[in-house]
Amino acid sequence: MSLYRDEGVVLRTQKLGEADRIITILTKRTGKVRGVAKGVRKTTSRFGARLEPFTHVDLQLHVGRSLDMITQVETIRPYGEALVSDYPRYTAGTAMLETADRLTMGEKEPALRQFLLLVGGLRTLVEGEHEARLVLDAYFLRSLAVAGYAPALSECARCGAEAVRAFAIVAGGVVCGGCRPSGAAVPAAETIALMIALLRGDWPMADASEPRHRTECSGLVAAYLQWHLEHGIRSLRHVERDTGQPPTPVFGAEPAQNSHIFRA
Repeated sequence: MSLYRDEGVVLRTQKLGEADRIITILTKRTGKVRGVAKGVRKTTSRFGARLEPFTHVDLQLHVGRSLDMITQVETIRPYGEALVSDYPRYTAGTAMLETADRLTMGEKEPALRQFLLLVGGLRTLVEGEHEARLVLDAYFLRSLAVAGYAPALSECARCGAEAVRAFAIVAGGVVCGGCRPSGAAVPAAETIALMIALLRGDWPMADASEPRHRTECSGLVAAYLQWHLEHGIRSLRHVERDTGQPPTPVFGAEPAQNSHIFRA
């Protein structure tokens, strides 16, 4: 069997047999990979602790018939160590991992921009310069943009008019009065401005936003993301419990052109 080497972020793990685990990793060059780590659940394992979620690793794998075999692992940065002691940042990071897993559905399909986005998002969470939910919403918006689903935020998603009045997920973002479908949300102008700032990486503007606009933004972004994924992000339940605010129930999608890589 052939060998290959790559670096990646561990997204999740699952038990296999009595001592092994299947490790799902978003890698830099190969895309999403599922590999078997033999004996990592034993206390004598050489690299069990290096294959935990949030860990940025350099690894070597054998190509297998259905699952590859992980043979070597070196830690590049253990983001989990800094996140586990901070509940809001830990739950935000967990939602990032789940979203990255969902948005890279095919295995071994290169997803460099999603990988860079995830690493940048985790690094920003660990640095702690911005509120955890702001970082998470920025990650959601940018990961959607990379996948081709960025919401229209500056002009009507249907007709291109600049006079927008509502936000409709099914329409692809903000809409004017003439294009507004039934059930569309009517967020504050400051909320839409915050979404634009998060998508563009304008952190001074995002950090200066008011809590009520952040809450409204989080609801819209979460609803928009989950509509595109066609089912919920389970990790968001814990994030919502921490903030005390569930996502705003809105209905509203069309690919947009903005596809920024995460930066802070």
